Amino acid sequence: MLEKLKQRWNIQSNTQIVIVFIVFAVTGFSVLYAKKLIYLLIGVDPEWAWYFRLGIWLVAILPTYYALLLFWGVVFGQREFFFWFAKKSLSRFKRSKPNSSTTADH
Repeated sequence: MLEKLKQRWNIQSNTQIVIVFIVFAVTGFSVLYAKKLIYLLIGVDPEWAWYFRLGIWLVAILPTYYALLLFWGVVFGQREFFFWFAKKSLSRFKRSKPNSSTTADH
C-alpha cells in the first residue's frame, strides 16, 4: 500500500512519506482549532441548520485547511509536494468549460 502511494505521489523514500502523513495529521488537528475560532468569530450557533453550517464550512474552513496544509508542508520541508497536492486537489473545484461542439449557437 505504501509503495502504491509513493509511486502515485512521486515520493522517493519512506521517510518522506512519514513526513507527509505527519503534515496531514498536524493540519487536521490545526483546522479543528481554526474551525472553532472561525465559528466563534462569525457567531455560528450549533443550533443553526446543517446547510448553513455546511455553507460556512465550504467558504471559510476549506480554504483555511489548504492554507494550513501549505504552511505545515513548508515547515516540515515538503513545500514542493504540498504545493503540487493543493493545486491538484483544488483543480477539482474548478468549473469545467462547456464543450463548444455541444453548445448551440444562437
